[in-house]
Amino acid sequence: MQQLTDLVARARADADGAAIGSQRVIPIRPALPLSASEGEVARILQICNACRYCEGFCAVFPAMTRRLEFGKADTHYLANLCHNCGACLHACQYAPPHEFAVNVPRAMAEVRLQTYHDYAWPPAMGALYDRAGLTVALALAGGLALFLVLAVAMSGSLFHEPLAGNFYAIFPHNFLALLFGAVSLFVVFALGMGVRRFWREVSPSRDPLDAAGVADVRVAASAEAAGDALKLKYLGGGHGEGCNNADDHFTLWRRRFHHFTFYGFMLCFASTCVATLYHYLFGLQAPYALTSLPVLLGTAGGIGLVVGPVGLLWLNLRRDPAHGDVAQRPMDRGFIALLLLTSVTGLAMLAWRDTGAMALLLAVHLGVVMALFLTLPYGKFAHGIFRSAALLKFAIEKRLPSRLQLGAD
Repeated sequence: MQQLTDLVARARADADGAAIGSQRVIPIRPALPLSASEGEVARILQICNACRYCEGFCAVFPAMTRRLEFGKADTHYLANLCHNCGACLHACQYAPPHEFAVNVPRAMAEVRLQTYHDYAWPPAMGALYDRAGLTVALALAGGLALFLVLAVAMSGSLFHEPLAGNFYAIFPHNFLALLFGAVSLFVVFALGMGVRRFWREVSPSRDPLDAAGVADVRVAASAEAAGDALKLKYLGGGHGEGCNNADDHFTLWRRRFHHFTFYGFMLCFASTCVATLYHYLFGLQAPYALTSLPVLLGTAGGIGLVVGPVGLLWLNLRRDPAHGDVAQRPMDRGFIALLLLTSVTGLAMLAWRDTGAMALLLAVHLGVVMALFLTLPYGKFAHGIFRSAALLKFAIEKRLPSRLQLGAD
């Protein structure tokens, strides 16, 4: 207990250090001053490192034990490794109203948002994370949809005779391929540049290993990280019973709704890929039959993107404010709303594609999809990319010797 008290006293002394502007500077690593939110994570993790009651809960705590101090890169890495399940908050004997005020989920959530700002590409676009709320998401989707609706109306084809689902009669294939292809390339490049900068800062130590050992570590770690990400392993709360949401009761619904959302999105992506192969490789042009592979994949994905976002929105509305950063809820709900609108408008277009309302439904759907794509690098979608990188770092790091043992005899 004396050890814990000494560590907390030292952390508090650091936390009361000098200030630069509106940000507190924690002189753990003078060359890399910490922001207020990073300093709070460092303070909390020093307490957790002395206690270690939650060591088996998730990957954050084993990764924490490999460090004695927590600099900027460490806080960024551990914040993105945290899945915000809330289990450690309810297990912690030093959580509020205790004077130590340990709230790991909230502190980690605040730093995660800061990493999205810091690693955004281009850097100036990082400010969009402050505005990626529900109102902005709906306004952008509505504005783009209205623009396309007016464009179709001006061409005189907003309401038309049934076209047997041939939406290329409304928007030419080459126009859609060029427009969405360019936006998709930008999204991939922007996210790739961001995670590349993140990885360079927090990348695993390059301990001397033979070439074969390095290859083995990377292959095994990559497989483990991919499996953990695809299974959402750390949304199990460290005991398999799930997350805490409205209170201290455990629930697996957050994990299940994330699975519906993720795999629904991937099925829709697979549908697009298969349709692209049909068009360019086999010369088969849309519209495709309801029993064709692109339509079946898209329908299944669309259903997943209804069930998942509706469930996540329901959980988000009921979640205890102590389980995260309340200021980020507009961003969360904006992303959920765009996913839900994308699936609903897509399913509606499929259902009524053989009617005279197809052009209207297509314009609305394309507007929503474009809004979703444009906001992907600057909204909640980024958390999946950064978290996957953090899982890979953890999988590599735990296979390497601990630096804390290098000075041992």
